[in-house]
Amino acid sequence: MPEAIPDFYAVIPAGGIGSRLWPLSRADAPKFLHDLTGSGQTLLRDTWERLAPLTGPDRIAVVTGRAHRAAVEAELPEIADHNVVLESEPRDSTAAIGLAAAILVRREPDVIVGSFAADHVIRVPHLFDWAVRQAVAVAREGYVCTIGIQPSEPAVGFGYIKKAEQLMIDGAPEAAIVESFVEKPDLDTAKEYFASRAYLWNAGMFISRADVLLGEIAESEPHLYAGLMDLAEAWEDRDRRGPVVDRVWPTLNKIAIDYSVAEPAAAKGRLAVVPGHFDWDDVGDFASLAKLNSHGRKNDLAVLGANARILSDAASGIVVSQTSRVISLIGVKDIVVVDTDDALLVTTSEHAQRVKGVVDALKLSGQGDVL
Repeated sequence: MPEAIPDFYAVIPAGGIGSRLWPLSRADAPKFLHDLTGSGQTLLRDTWERLAPLTGPDRIAVVTGRAHRAAVEAELPEIADHNVVLESEPRDSTAAIGLAAAILVRREPDVIVGSFAADHVIRVPHLFDWAVRQAVAVAREGYVCTIGIQPSEPAVGFGYIKKAEQLMIDGAPEAAIVESFVEKPDLDTAKEYFASRAYLWNAGMFISRADVLLGEIAESEPHLYAGLMDLAEAWEDRDRRGPVVDRVWPTLNKIAIDYSVAEPAAAKGRLAVVPGHFDWDDVGDFASLAKLNSHGRKNDLAVLGANARILSDAASGIVVSQTSRVISLIGVKDIVVVDTDDALLVTTSEHAQRVKGVVDALKLSGQGDVL
Protein backbone atom coordinates (compact mmCIF):
# COMPACT_ATOMS: atom_id res chain seq x y z
CA MET A 1 0.00 0.00 0.00
CA PRO A 2 1.32 3.50 -0.80
CA GLU A 3 1.98 5.80 2.13
CA ALA A 4 -0.61 8.42 3.07
CA ILE A 5 0.28 12.06 2.32
CA PRO A 6 1.01 13.60 5.75
CA ASP A 7 -0.19 17.19 5.15
CA PHE A 8 -3.22 16.27 3.04
CA TYR A 9 -6.91 16.21 4.03
CA ALA A 10 -9.66 15.05 1.66
CA VAL A 11 -13.07 16.74 1.65
CA ILE A 12 -16.09 14.93 0.19
CA PRO A 13 -19.03 17.23 -0.58
CA ALA A 14 -22.05 14.92 -0.39
CA GLY A 15 -25.03 17.01 -1.43
CA GLY A 16 -27.49 17.44 -4.27
CA ILE A 17 -30.24 15.04 -5.23
CA GLY A 18 -29.07 14.21 -8.76
CA SER A 19 -32.34 15.34 -10.33
CA ARG A 20 -31.49 13.85 -13.74
CA LEU A 21 -31.55 10.43 -12.08
CA TRP A 22 -35.11 10.79 -10.72
CA PRO A 23 -37.04 8.76 -9.62
CA LEU A 24 -34.09 6.64 -8.48
CA SER A 25 -32.33 9.58 -6.82
CA ARG A 26 -34.50 11.49 -4.33
CA ALA A 27 -34.07 14.13 -1.65
CA ASP A 28 -34.02 11.43 1.02
CA ALA A 29 -31.92 9.00 -1.06
CA PRO A 30 -29.59 11.06 -3.26
CA LYS A 31 -27.32 9.72 -5.96
CA PHE A 32 -24.29 9.21 -3.74
CA LEU A 33 -26.23 6.78 -1.50
CA HIS A 34 -26.95 4.38 -4.38
CA ASP A 35 -24.99 1.55 -5.95
CA LEU A 36 -25.06 2.66 -9.58
CA THR A 37 -22.39 0.35 -10.96
CA GLY A 38 -23.39 -3.03 -9.55
CA SER A 39 -20.33 -3.05 -7.29
CA GLY A 40 -22.35 -3.88 -4.21
CA GLN A 41 -21.67 -0.59 -2.46
CA THR A 42 -22.67 3.06 -2.79
CA LEU A 43 -20.82 5.75 -4.70
CA LEU A 44 -20.04 7.44 -1.37
CA ARG A 45 -18.39 4.28 -0.06
CA ASP A 46 -16.44 3.93 -3.31
CA THR A 47 -15.22 7.52 -2.91
CA TRP A 48 -14.10 6.91 0.69
CA GLU A 49 -12.17 3.78 -0.25
CA ARG A 50 -10.49 5.59 -3.12
CA LEU A 51 -9.29 8.40 -0.86
CA ALA A 52 -8.36 6.52 2.32
CA PRO A 53 -5.00 5.25 0.97
CA LEU A 54 -4.02 8.85 0.19
CA THR A 55 -5.02 10.34 3.53
CA GLY A 56 -5.63 7.65 6.09
CA PRO A 57 -9.16 7.16 7.49
CA ASP A 58 -8.78 9.93 10.08
CA ARG A 59 -8.18 12.66 7.49
CA ILE A 60 -11.33 12.57 5.38
CA ALA A 61 -14.13 15.07 6.04
CA VAL A 62 -17.63 14.76 4.60
CA VAL A 63 -19.86 17.80 4.11
CA THR A 64 -23.50 16.78 3.90
CA GLY A 65 -27.02 17.86 4.83
CA ARG A 66 -28.39 17.33 8.30
CA ALA A 67 -31.01 14.97 6.89
CA HIS A 68 -28.32 12.65 5.51
CA ARG A 69 -26.13 12.38 8.59
CA ALA A 70 -27.39 8.97 9.72
CA ALA A 71 -27.10 7.47 6.22
CA VAL A 72 -23.59 8.88 5.71
CA GLU A 73 -22.38 7.58 9.06
CA ALA A 74 -23.92 4.16 8.34
CA GLU A 75 -22.00 4.04 5.06
CA LEU A 76 -18.78 5.30 6.66
CA PRO A 77 -18.59 3.82 10.16
CA GLU A 78 -14.89 4.73 10.34
CA ILE A 79 -15.47 8.46 10.05
CA ALA A 80 -14.62 10.55 13.10
CA ASP A 81 -17.47 12.65 14.48
CA HIS A 82 -15.49 15.89 14.14
CA ASN A 83 -15.01 15.15 10.41
CA VAL A 84 -18.76 15.20 9.66
CA VAL A 85 -19.67 18.76 8.65
CA LEU A 86 -23.42 19.33 8.45
CA GLU A 87 -25.16 21.91 6.27
CA SER A 88 -28.54 23.18 7.45
CA GLU A 89 -29.50 23.73 3.78
CA PRO A 90 -27.65 23.57 0.43
CA ARG A 91 -25.59 26.70 -0.34
CA ASP A 92 -23.54 25.35 -3.29
CA SER A 93 -19.93 24.20 -3.41
CA THR A 94 -18.05 27.33 -2.26
CA ALA A 95 -19.83 27.34 1.08
CA ALA A 96 -19.47 23.57 1.55
CA ILE A 97 -15.81 23.28 0.61
CA GLY A 98 -14.89 26.66 2.07
CA LEU A 99 -16.38 25.76 5.45
CA ALA A 100 -14.43 22.50 5.56
CA ALA A 101 -11.23 24.37 4.65
CA ALA A 102 -11.89 27.03 7.29
CA ILE A 103 -12.40 24.36 9.97
CA LEU A 104 -9.33 22.36 8.95
CA VAL A 105 -6.96 25.33 8.70
CA ARG A 106 -7.71 26.14 12.33
CA ARG A 107 -6.57 22.63 13.22
CA GLU A 108 -3.54 22.64 10.90
CA PRO A 109 -2.43 26.01 9.48
CA ASP A 110 -0.45 24.45 6.59
CA VAL A 111 -2.98 21.77 5.64
CA ILE A 112 -3.62 20.98 1.99
CA VAL A 113 -7.24 20.15 1.18
CA GLY A 114 -8.64 18.32 -1.80
CA SER A 115 -12.31 18.29 -2.79
CA PHE A 116 -13.73 15.16 -4.44
CA ALA A 117 -17.43 14.69 -5.20
CA ALA A 118 -19.21 11.81 -3.49
CA ASP A 119 -21.08 10.70 -6.60
CA HIS A 120 -18.48 10.21 -9.32
CA VAL A 121 -17.33 6.88 -10.73
CA ILE A 122 -13.56 6.46 -11.06
CA ARG A 123 -11.77 3.36 -12.25
CA VAL A 124 -8.03 2.50 -12.38
CA PRO A 125 -7.32 3.75 -8.84
CA HIS A 126 -3.52 3.79 -9.12
CA LEU A 127 -3.80 6.41 -11.87
CA PHE A 128 -6.14 8.46 -9.68
CA ASP A 129 -3.62 8.14 -6.83
CA TRP A 130 -0.81 9.41 -9.09
CA ALA A 131 -2.83 12.42 -10.26
CA VAL A 132 -3.73 13.42 -6.68
CA ARG A 133 -0.11 13.13 -5.52
CA GLN A 134 0.98 15.40 -8.36
CA ALA A 135 -1.77 17.89 -7.50
CA VAL A 136 -0.68 17.98 -3.84
CA ALA A 137 2.90 18.73 -4.92
CA VAL A 138 1.58 21.61 -7.03
CA ALA A 139 -0.58 22.90 -4.16
CA ARG A 140 2.46 23.04 -1.87
CA GLU A 141 3.88 25.67 -4.24
CA GLY A 142 0.89 27.95 -3.60
CA TYR A 143 -1.23 27.12 -6.64
CA VAL A 144 -4.83 26.04 -6.71
CA CYS A 145 -4.71 22.80 -8.67
CA THR A 146 -7.45 20.92 -10.46
CA ILE A 147 -7.42 17.45 -11.98
CA GLY A 148 -8.68 17.49 -15.55
CA ILE A 149 -9.73 14.29 -17.24
CA GLN A 150 -8.02 13.30 -20.48
CA PRO A 151 -11.00 13.08 -22.87
CA SER A 152 -11.84 9.69 -24.31
CA GLU A 153 -14.30 11.15 -26.83
CA PRO A 154 -15.50 14.57 -28.07
CA ALA A 155 -18.14 14.89 -25.35
CA VAL A 156 -20.58 17.82 -25.28
CA GLY A 157 -21.84 17.19 -21.73
CA PHE A 158 -18.77 18.47 -19.86
CA GLY A 159 -16.99 21.77 -19.44
CA TYR A 160 -13.39 21.87 -20.58
CA ILE A 161 -10.08 23.18 -19.24
CA LYS A 162 -7.49 24.55 -21.67
CA LYS A 163 -3.88 23.88 -20.71
CA ALA A 164 -1.07 26.40 -21.23
CA GLU A 165 2.65 26.01 -20.50
CA GLN A 166 4.05 23.22 -18.36
CA LEU A 167 5.09 23.87 -14.77
CA MET A 168 8.46 22.72 -13.46
CA ILE A 169 7.55 21.28 -10.06
CA ASP A 170 9.22 18.30 -8.41
CA GLY A 171 6.77 15.44 -8.03
CA ALA A 172 4.38 16.83 -10.65
CA PRO A 173 5.85 16.20 -14.11
CA GLU A 174 2.52 16.60 -15.91
CA ALA A 175 1.34 19.81 -14.23
CA ALA A 176 0.51 22.81 -16.41
CA ILE A 177 -0.91 26.30 -16.00
CA VAL A 178 -4.59 26.66 -16.87
CA GLU A 179 -5.20 29.12 -19.67
CA SER A 180 -9.00 29.14 -19.43
CA PHE A 181 -12.21 27.31 -18.63
CA VAL A 182 -14.59 26.60 -21.49
CA GLU A 183 -18.32 25.97 -21.14
CA LYS A 184 -19.95 22.87 -22.63
CA PRO A 185 -19.24 23.05 -26.38
CA ASP A 186 -21.26 22.01 -29.41
CA LEU A 187 -20.22 18.80 -31.16
CA ASP A 188 -18.01 20.40 -33.82
CA THR A 189 -16.12 22.38 -31.18
CA ALA A 190 -15.80 19.31 -28.96
CA LYS A 191 -14.23 17.45 -31.88
CA GLU A 192 -11.67 20.26 -32.24
CA TYR A 193 -10.88 20.11 -28.52
CA PHE A 194 -10.49 16.34 -28.64
CA ALA A 195 -8.12 16.51 -31.60
CA SER A 196 -5.94 19.27 -30.11
CA ARG A 197 -5.11 17.38 -26.86
CA ALA A 198 -4.77 20.75 -25.12
CA TYR A 199 -8.19 20.43 -23.51
CA LEU A 200 -9.27 18.34 -20.52
CA TRP A 201 -12.70 17.67 -19.06
CA ASN A 202 -13.49 19.69 -15.95
CA ALA A 203 -14.24 17.11 -13.25
CA GLY A 204 -14.60 19.61 -10.40
CA MET A 205 -11.69 18.29 -8.33
CA PHE A 206 -9.69 21.01 -6.57
CA ILE A 207 -6.57 20.68 -4.42
CA SER A 208 -5.04 23.64 -2.60
CA ARG A 209 -3.50 24.82 0.60
CA ALA A 210 -6.49 25.70 2.75
CA ASP A 211 -5.21 29.23 3.37
CA VAL A 212 -4.75 29.80 -0.37
CA LEU A 213 -8.27 28.56 -1.12
CA LEU A 214 -9.75 30.80 1.56
CA GLY A 215 -7.71 33.73 0.28
CA GLU A 216 -9.31 33.36 -3.14
CA ILE A 217 -12.78 33.28 -1.56
CA ALA A 218 -11.92 36.39 0.49
CA GLU A 219 -11.07 38.29 -2.70
CA SER A 220 -14.01 37.20 -4.81
CA GLU A 221 -16.71 36.78 -2.14
CA PRO A 222 -15.77 38.81 0.95
CA HIS A 223 -19.17 38.48 2.66
CA LEU A 224 -19.14 34.71 2.15
CA TYR A 225 -15.59 34.53 3.47
CA ALA A 226 -16.52 36.49 6.60
CA GLY A 227 -19.41 34.12 7.24
CA LEU A 228 -17.17 31.09 6.86
CA MET A 229 -14.72 32.54 9.37
CA ASP A 230 -17.54 33.11 11.87
CA LEU A 231 -18.71 29.54 11.43
CA ALA A 232 -15.25 28.01 11.74
CA GLU A 233 -14.45 30.02 14.86
CA ALA A 234 -17.51 28.58 16.62
CA TRP A 235 -17.47 25.12 15.06
CA GLU A 236 -15.60 23.11 17.69
CA ASP A 237 -17.79 24.49 20.51
CA ARG A 238 -21.01 22.45 20.34
CA ASP A 239 -22.92 24.96 22.46
CA ARG A 240 -22.04 27.86 20.16
CA ARG A 241 -22.12 26.06 16.83
CA GLY A 242 -25.90 25.67 16.42
CA PRO A 243 -26.87 29.32 16.99
CA VAL A 244 -24.04 30.56 14.74
CA VAL A 245 -24.99 28.15 11.95
CA ASP A 246 -28.66 29.18 12.18
CA ARG A 247 -27.68 32.86 12.01
CA VAL A 248 -24.91 32.77 9.38
CA TRP A 249 -25.52 29.84 7.04
CA PRO A 250 -28.74 31.15 5.39
CA THR A 251 -26.96 34.43 4.55
CA LEU A 252 -24.15 32.82 2.55
CA ASN A 253 -24.14 33.44 -1.19
CA LYS A 254 -24.84 30.40 -3.36
CA ILE A 255 -21.95 30.14 -5.80
CA ALA A 256 -19.99 27.28 -7.28
CA ILE A 257 -16.30 27.03 -6.45
CA ASP A 258 -15.52 27.14 -10.17
CA TYR A 259 -16.63 30.78 -10.19
CA SER A 260 -15.44 31.92 -6.74
CA VAL A 261 -12.00 30.27 -6.79
CA ALA A 262 -11.00 28.50 -10.00
CA GLU A 263 -11.76 31.18 -12.60
CA PRO A 264 -10.31 34.10 -10.57
CA ALA A 265 -7.18 32.04 -9.86
CA ALA A 266 -6.86 31.18 -13.55
CA ALA A 267 -7.10 34.87 -14.47
CA LYS A 268 -4.10 35.52 -12.19
CA GLY A 269 -2.07 32.60 -13.50
CA ARG A 270 -2.41 30.79 -10.17
CA LEU A 271 -4.53 27.84 -11.30
CA ALA A 272 -2.78 24.67 -12.39
CA VAL A 273 -4.04 21.40 -13.81
CA VAL A 274 -2.83 17.83 -13.68
CA PRO A 275 -4.25 15.44 -16.29
CA GLY A 276 -6.09 12.40 -14.98
CA HIS A 277 -5.64 9.32 -17.15
CA PHE A 278 -8.16 7.23 -15.21
CA ASP A 279 -11.70 6.35 -16.31
CA TRP A 280 -14.12 8.94 -14.89
CA ASP A 281 -17.81 9.68 -15.14
CA ASP A 282 -20.07 11.98 -13.13
CA VAL A 283 -23.09 9.74 -13.84
CA GLY A 284 -25.03 12.80 -14.88
CA ASP A 285 -28.02 11.00 -16.38
CA PHE A 286 -29.38 7.59 -17.28
CA ALA A 287 -27.63 7.61 -20.65
CA SER A 288 -24.24 7.79 -18.95
CA LEU A 289 -25.37 5.19 -16.41
CA ALA A 290 -26.26 2.81 -19.25
CA LYS A 291 -22.78 3.23 -20.76
CA LEU A 292 -21.08 2.74 -17.41
CA ASN A 293 -22.88 -0.31 -16.25
CA SER A 294 -21.51 -3.60 -17.42
CA HIS A 295 -23.28 -5.80 -14.86
CA GLY A 296 -26.53 -7.66 -15.44
CA ARG A 297 -26.42 -7.19 -19.20
CA LYS A 298 -28.68 -9.18 -21.45
CA ASN A 299 -27.63 -8.43 -24.99
CA ASP A 300 -27.49 -4.61 -25.09
CA LEU A 301 -29.73 -4.05 -22.07
CA ALA A 302 -28.18 -2.97 -18.76
CA VAL A 303 -30.14 -3.98 -15.67
CA LEU A 304 -29.81 -2.58 -12.15
CA GLY A 305 -31.78 -3.90 -9.21
CA ALA A 306 -31.17 -6.84 -6.88
CA ASN A 307 -34.64 -8.30 -7.52
CA ALA A 308 -35.19 -7.08 -11.07
CA ARG A 309 -37.47 -9.30 -13.19
CA ILE A 310 -36.79 -8.33 -16.79
CA LEU A 311 -37.80 -10.01 -20.04
CA SER A 312 -36.32 -8.54 -23.19
CA ASP A 313 -36.38 -9.30 -26.89
CA ALA A 314 -34.32 -7.17 -29.27
CA ALA A 315 -34.20 -4.35 -26.71
CA SER A 316 -31.34 -2.05 -25.71
CA GLY A 317 -30.82 0.63 -23.06
CA ILE A 318 -31.14 0.42 -19.29
CA VAL A 319 -33.70 -0.75 -16.74
CA VAL A 320 -33.48 0.20 -13.07
CA SER A 321 -35.96 -1.74 -10.96
CA GLN A 322 -36.73 -1.31 -7.26
CA THR A 323 -39.90 -3.44 -7.38
CA SER A 324 -40.80 -7.07 -8.02
CA ARG A 325 -42.84 -6.20 -11.11
CA VAL A 326 -42.07 -8.06 -14.31
CA ILE A 327 -40.89 -5.60 -16.95
CA SER A 328 -41.05 -6.82 -20.53
CA LEU A 329 -39.32 -4.94 -23.36
CA ILE A 330 -39.76 -5.93 -27.00
CA GLY A 331 -38.06 -4.27 -29.94
CA VAL A 332 -37.25 -0.95 -28.27
CA LYS A 333 -33.88 0.75 -28.70
CA ASP A 334 -31.99 2.90 -26.20
CA ILE A 335 -34.87 2.71 -23.74
CA VAL A 336 -34.65 4.00 -20.17
CA VAL A 337 -37.06 2.47 -17.65
CA VAL A 338 -36.88 3.32 -13.94
CA ASP A 339 -39.47 1.51 -11.84
CA THR A 340 -39.96 2.45 -8.17
CA ASP A 341 -42.80 1.91 -5.73
CA ASP A 342 -44.39 5.31 -6.33
CA ALA A 343 -43.09 6.51 -9.69
CA LEU A 344 -42.27 5.16 -13.14
CA LEU A 345 -40.00 6.86 -15.67
CA VAL A 346 -39.88 5.85 -19.32
CA THR A 347 -37.69 7.77 -21.76
CA THR A 348 -34.77 7.20 -24.13
CA SER A 349 -31.05 7.80 -23.84
CA GLU A 350 -31.39 10.68 -26.30
CA HIS A 351 -33.76 12.51 -23.97
CA ALA A 352 -32.19 11.49 -20.65
CA GLN A 353 -31.01 15.05 -19.89
CA ARG A 354 -34.65 16.21 -19.91
CA VAL A 355 -35.52 14.25 -16.77
CA LYS A 356 -34.60 17.32 -14.71
CA GLY A 357 -37.52 19.08 -16.39
CA VAL A 358 -39.87 16.45 -15.00
CA VAL A 359 -38.55 17.16 -11.51
CA ASP A 360 -39.11 20.89 -12.00
CA ALA A 361 -42.65 20.24 -13.25
CA LEU A 362 -43.46 18.05 -10.24
CA LYS A 363 -42.30 20.82 -7.92
CA LEU A 364 -44.45 23.40 -9.67
CA SER A 365 -47.50 21.15 -9.68
CA GLY A 366 -47.27 20.48 -5.93
CA GLN A 367 -46.33 16.82 -6.32
CA GLY A 368 -43.17 17.08 -4.28
CA ASP A 369 -44.07 13.96 -2.31
CA VAL A 370 -42.35 11.85 -5.00
CA LEU A 371 -39.18 13.94 -5.00
